[in-house]
Amino acid sequence: MSKLTPRENYLKMMKGEVPESVPIYSLGPALKGAPPTVRVGPTVLSGAQAFLPGIPDPNGRVDCWGIKYIATKETGNQAIPEPGVFLLEDIRKYRDVLKLPQLPDGFSWEEQAKKDIAASRIDRTQSCAMALAMFSPFQQTMALMGFTEGLCAFFEEPELVKEMLNWMVDFFVPHIVNVMDYYKPDVMFFADDTATKSNPFISLEMFKDILKPIYMKMAKPVMERGIPIQFHNCGRCEDFLADKIDFGVKVWDPAQVDNNLDEVKRKFGNKMCIAGGFEYKVPPESKVDEGQIRQMVRDTVDRYAPGGGYAYSGSAFLNPTNDNDKQVNAWIAEESYDYCDGWYTRH
Repeated sequence: MSKLTPRENYLKMMKGEVPESVPIYSLGPALKGAPPTVRVGPTVLSGAQAFLPGIPDPNGRVDCWGIKYIATKETGNQAIPEPGVFLLEDIRKYRDVLKLPQLPDGFSWEEQAKKDIAASRIDRTQSCAMALAMFSPFQQTMALMGFTEGLCAFFEEPELVKEMLNWMVDFFVPHIVNVMDYYKPDVMFFADDTATKSNPFISLEMFKDILKPIYMKMAKPVMERGIPIQFHNCGRCEDFLADKIDFGVKVWDPAQVDNNLDEVKRKFGNKMCIAGGFEYKVPPESKVDEGQIRQMVRDTVDRYAPGGGYAYSGSAFLNPTNDNDKQVNAWIAEESYDYCDGWYTRH
């Protein structure tokens, strides 16, 4: 049994030290005890990459730039930009089309922080307070333009893309500072999905030239305050990890198995912690072996935990027609919490 709280254990991992237990990272509620991280900060529209209040809409939500997001059964109830509707068709016209968002009249960071912290019900003796950095430059560009025009803009008009992203990030940085100063998070959370299951959307050269300077600008005040950064990046994005260390990223999630996680761990050690490493697809119409699933969890932890630099994060990819779905994830969650607790004191 770990003597450290989940908060202490997670922060110790982020410092590059070996904790008592293998930390558990989950976007959802914990099965047992307090989750290691709890989001705290201004209202964030799901999938909208913006923190300003959205405009209520019976069929979706609109972010602070005017992008409408919808969630359907086909999207797995995840919010995505409304298909076929793009605000910006020509990167050369971004200043004519986009307007800088405005905070509501009478907005007070101090009062908003008090409300949000109270609503989060976070016990800071047990859980890390994780604040969202509020801007995802790659995803925001694709949401504005769609992937076809957005990727063409990255290739054909990189200087204009950089100009637009710098214009947008210059708006967000003061608000990132206010979030840190008023919400006082333990961790700052960056999120930008730049890869597919098999490869990144852009080259490493484009990442270094266009995106990295934007992340550096976002991260500068965070690093100056000594707050560690966790970066969410789905897909096979291992090409970009070395550059993320340069702007203070200590944890990468969800660290999907499409990446060579053994090589990532060998290369970076405790400089960048892996949060992930487990994926299981529930087969349709077939009997699920509980013992096999629990052993898969243990094997994953045993593979990536040695020496530290690892947080377990993972669940089953579910088949909606399978009656065992909820049971499978319950086994995975239960086994991960039981097996990870005190793992380093046992090994």
